[in-house]
Amino acid sequence: MAPEQCQDTSTDMSYENQRTGLMARIWKFNPKEVFTWQLAKTLAMGQGLAGLICGTAIASQYLATNFHVNTPMLQSFLNYTLLCVTYTTMLICRTGDGNILQILKNRWWKYLLLGLVDVEANYAVVKAYQYTTITSVQLLDCFVVPVLMLLSWWVLKTRYRPVHYVAVCICLLGVGAMVGADLLAGRDQGSTSNILLGDALVLLSATLYAVSNVCQEYTVKNLSRVEFLGMIGLFGTVISTVQMVILERNEVANIQWSWQVGLLFSAFALCMYALYSCMPIVMKLSSATSVNLSLLTADLFSLFCGVFLFQYTFSALYLVSLVVILIGFIAFNAVPAPVDPGDPTDLADPTTSSSSANDNEGYDDNPAASKNEITKQEVAVKITTEEEEDDEEEQQADGERREGWEEDERRRKKRRASGPSQRFGGGNDDVVAVGRSTKM
Repeated sequence: MAPEQCQDTSTDMSYENQRTGLMARIWKFNPKEVFTWQLAKTLAMGQGLAGLICGTAIASQYLATNFHVNTPMLQSFLNYTLLCVTYTTMLICRTGDGNILQILKNRWWKYLLLGLVDVEANYAVVKAYQYTTITSVQLLDCFVVPVLMLLSWWVLKTRYRPVHYVAVCICLLGVGAMVGADLLAGRDQGSTSNILLGDALVLLSATLYAVSNVCQEYTVKNLSRVEFLGMIGLFGTVISTVQMVILERNEVANIQWSWQVGLLFSAFALCMYALYSCMPIVMKLSSATSVNLSLLTADLFSLFCGVFLFQYTFSALYLVSLVVILIGFIAFNAVPAPVDPGDPTDLADPTTSSSSANDNEGYDDNPAASKNEITKQEVAVKITTEEEEDDEEEQQADGERREGWEEDERRRKKRRASGPSQRFGGGNDDVVAVGRSTKM
């Protein structure tokens, strides 16, 4: 009976301690520690990325409905070409380990696979609209979030807390509200020719996007943003060109070109180029999972624009969905996710130093910060040099004093060993010494 009472008492005490700790955390809650400038900047930049995706969706919608142009590989080719012209050229102009030749020599096949994954992810989600409905695409596309969290846990050693899982569930509830609003508004458009194939393409696209985003987060945080975009631009251009020639040569040949079509292609390419260029910056501030949670609002922005451009029916559930997704996004970023100290799987060659790559990244993305670091390093070197010079001077002075003492000691020993006649026959120092001793 006594052991049972002790066990019940310990259980009650542990529960009381947990409740007291929870109440203490609630009591000490400070909104300024949660709603920081870093969180506001991450939220604003994430919604900016969602706006860019909205721009690509509107351009594609106009091309498909008004001009009957459905060429996803051609549109992707334009984006990868812009990335190649910009960032691959920057890699060509680099020297040292960051040069494109050294990168290709050490890890070309890794970027080849990464470029293939990225190209096929873009192609699969566009192709899915030909077989399934918009509702299915919106729902199944959220599969990228749990896959990202799993890959981040496995590859990047990110350890999520319960609040992160709750925040993800809140965001998915917001997506559910958006899909419900679509159904109520009668916007369940799209083909139903082969729903299973379309849903499979969406799931495949979500998985490939997750792999690409995790690799992108690792590369940006450990190597270089310019390196990632330059290699993606190079291999993405090659792969999309081959795939476009094989799959879309007839569609491209049948395009009725006009200034409107050219403007829409340009708008799509520029939005995608800006999206690819800015996404690594946001990932460096937060994580790939956080970025994809913020991108869940892209469909909502497209719907809001469609109310004015394509006469979509507006529903108040769209606003509810937007608010719920933003609440989940803020909750996810309010608490940092700890990282296991173990090193993640290295994308780079083992002989390549990540610290030197981070230094190069600092020069690329933040020149002011790099200048400050250089100044600090110069000051530290200067102080160290001055200290070493002072130490050398002190050592030299000690050596001179030690030599003087040794010389005096030798002279004293010589005087003691010599007779009186030798003392008087010595040098001036000996005469002075004897004279002083005679006076005393």
